[in-house]
Amino acid sequence: MRKLEVDEMNRLSVEQFREAEKFPFVIVLDNIRSLNNVGSFFRTADAFRAEKIYLCGYTQQPPHREITRSALGAELAVSWEKFENTSSLVKQLKIQGYQIWCVEQAEGSTSLQNFEPAPEKPCAFVFGNEVEGVSDEVIAESNGCVEIPQFGTKHSFNVSVSAGIVLWEFLRKKIT
Repeated sequence: MRKLEVDEMNRLSVEQFREAEKFPFVIVLDNIRSLNNVGSFFRTADAFRAEKIYLCGYTQQPPHREITRSALGAELAVSWEKFENTSSLVKQLKIQGYQIWCVEQAEGSTSLQNFEPAPEKPCAFVFGNEVEGVSDEVIAESNGCVEIPQFGTKHSFNVSVSAGIVLWEFLRKKIT
């Protein structure tokens, strides 16, 4: 066994990515403060071919050196939009037919392994601030919360790690 070289991985170019069919989900960032986390979201969105990332509230937007450092160019391929108010965006996405799922530890949340996305509807996954989480106002507007099971002493994952876990599980269920 040997590690593959980059040119052996058959990755899409930026232009091919932009033209490629996307999976039926968007990522909503609700006041993410870390620029490294924002960049990591772009890489995850690229890897899982997300439709779009919405950068809400005080979440910073490209171009920014700290975002680029962790995005490694994914910010050039992934479609994104700046949106001032997360709650207003969520209302618009619902009108467009998206199911809204907050990734949050909340009363009545659905454990990730039990989460079953509606097969005919696209999803919007909302990821919240690193300290405060998803705002209560946005949770109230959502279809529900998805929670990742945890077994250690800490009460949360890094928000960009949560994205990788939740979005992989979503796609695994959508493409199988």
